[in-house]
Amino acid sequence: MKTLLAPAARVPVLVRDAALAAALFTVTFGPGRLEGTTGVVLQTALVLPLVWRRRAPLTVFWVIAAVACGQWLLGVQLPADAALLIALGTVAARSPRRQALVAGAALQTGVLLSAARWAPEGRFLASAAALTAAVAASGLLGLNLRLRRAAEEDRVAHLERERDRTARLAMAEERARIAREMHDGVTHHLSVVVALADAVVYARPADTLAVTERIAETGRQALTEMRRSLGLLQDGEPEAERHPAPGLAQLDGLCARMRAVGMPTALRMDGDACAVPAAAQLTAYRIVQESLTNTLRHAPAGTRAEVRVSCDPGGVTVEVTDDGPVAAGAAPGRGITGMRQRATAHDGVLGAGPLPGGGWRVSARLAAGGGR
Repeated sequence: MKTLLAPAARVPVLVRDAALAAALFTVTFGPGRLEGTTGVVLQTALVLPLVWRRRAPLTVFWVIAAVACGQWLLGVQLPADAALLIALGTVAARSPRRQALVAGAALQTGVLLSAARWAPEGRFLASAAALTAAVAASGLLGLNLRLRRAAEEDRVAHLERERDRTARLAMAEERARIAREMHDGVTHHLSVVVALADAVVYARPADTLAVTERIAETGRQALTEMRRSLGLLQDGEPEAERHPAPGLAQLDGLCARMRAVGMPTALRMDGDACAVPAAAQLTAYRIVQESLTNTLRHAPAGTRAEVRVSCDPGGVTVEVTDDGPVAAGAAPGRGITGMRQRATAHDGVLGAGPLPGGGWRVSARLAAGGGR
């Protein structure tokens, strides 16, 4: 938090300090003053610097102290000496502690000189003690203001750090979400394109055109997925509206693409898919998509896959299995890690691993009310 404000915002502070100086001048003008111009000049010189006490606290203190010293030399007592206490409190609140201690020591010296000169006979110690208490109180009040302002600055700085941390975490989560969307969507379509391109080599001349058209269609779908994912970066992005996120209704098409590239894929759906929120549907679709893509990429030709989806009021359960062989020591890759993150975001759990009799299974349970 900056203590120095812009020029426009500094005006009210000067006005308040000018009002304080005027009030002190009015209250203290009169008793004990010199007659004539000298008294007015001393009174004004003691009070007027307070107008700038928060802009230049140390300078203001020493100016007032110099005027008070001249007043002492002239042998004049003025109630306006209270300006010294105000100036000391401001120094204690706004200047380095070492400078505040020097100012306090200087004022204490003035207290002793004043008590020695003006205290009633036999009352030196009492006068010195009373004035010393006033000096100490002024310094402590200023120190308290310093500590409170420092605590407020620390609090504001802490809040700013927390806001920055929250923003960074949100950005990291958004980047991770987009990376998952790109990985799951685009990688799937590219895998299909590769499989179809390989099939062209073995296709009959009469089927070559159909396979080529399917490659082009799959490529367009990959571009659509990418545009949709990137469109989510900006509010109101038209691409995101033209290409809505896929859901459970698109699983038929997904399985059909798998069958088209030579991987027999069965789909079984139970329950009312319309009751599942769109976010959970997208997550379920991505889990099925990534699971089938992994089977297509890693399992040998002829591997069969089966997708089972069950919807109920509490959420949706997804299970994808295949009968392909599993390499010894196979470890979860980035795709499975991404699926697990998706499931966790919907207060769900995901399991992936080999089946006892051979093959691979991915299963997930997503809560209907989840989603972060």
